Amino acid sequence: MSSAAYERIRQNPKFDKLVATRSRFAWTLSAVVLVLYYGFMSIVAFNPTLLASPLGEGRIATIGWPIAACMMVLFWVMTGLYVYRANGQFDQINAELIKEASKEGQ
Repeated sequence: MSSAAYERIRQNPKFDKLVATRSRFAWTLSAVVLVLYYGFMSIVAFNPTLLASPLGEGRIATIGWPIAACMMVLFWVMTGLYVYRANGQFDQINAELIKEASKEGQ
């Protein structure tokens, strides 16, 4: 693709919308991951007895590991959500931008 086509893509309002939407979505997911992860690590650092509480009377397993496991599953789901949206909505807009830039260049 020529540099003129790249310039047509950059000047298309759909490109600005794509960049803004994708960035907002990625930053939102990143913020959720960071808040949950560092919140969990803060509890581990400052109040470890909270996570060391047993799951039930007479049980050895603590409440910390299911919480950590759920966080990991959530992070995988969030990654899948991003991939799903990137391969759907974002790729569709990207294809439209390329198609429009190709038409304008002819």
